[in-house]
Amino acid sequence: MDVREVTVETAQARLNGDLVMPPEASGVVLFAHGSGSSRRSPRNQAVADSLHTAGFGTLLFDLLTEEEESVDRRTAELRFDIALLTRRLTGAVDWLIRLPETERMPIGLFGASTGAAAALGTAAVRQDRIGAVVSRGGRPDLAEEALEDVRAPVLLIVGSFDEEVIRINYEAAERLHTQHDVHLIPGATHLFEEPGTLEQMTGAAMAWFTDHLKGRAHR
Repeated sequence: MDVREVTVETAQARLNGDLVMPPEASGVVLFAHGSGSSRRSPRNQAVADSLHTAGFGTLLFDLLTEEEESVDRRTAELRFDIALLTRRLTGAVDWLIRLPETERMPIGLFGASTGAAAALGTAAVRQDRIGAVVSRGGRPDLAEEALEDVRAPVLLIVGSFDEEVIRINYEAAERLHTQHDVHLIPGATHLFEEPGTLEQMTGAAMAWFTDHLKGRAHR
């Protein structure tokens, strides 16, 4: 397993990240964390670990610079700037495409909370490179008009007790013009803290990426 701390260079910023590539990886998944979180999110780390066992590489990175995070901790103004988060995630996709070891790999996106909106926005503007999208407890509604331009298959995972987010996800799903599914995890609230629910969520994400990314190298 190749585990590296990296600097993701985009047009707007240099961002800290962790790139993990199993031997002969069959794809790579980028993570967009939720509001007020970071690449150290334990739930995203759990999903990444499951993807490694399935033969996928992962890139977990901070969507904000250290200076921006300092501002956001005081004001919370950047964590809901979906346009900014989408530009950062799109820049990270372009950075991965420039790496020799990942330039031809199929790419998936995993977004949590507000990061799900950034993932869908990126999938809309990089239709030719994004092979699958998974949202965990996400706010796909914040992607707004980008929803209609997504072409990759989309899985929206929500806890069955997260009632308001369930409504939001079903309404957003109606605006998608691609293969999609809303997957409810029984007995789970927003953070999937109930026994066994985190494992069910990671299993659903891993199965979606396995079905839609493996064997689909970019040409």
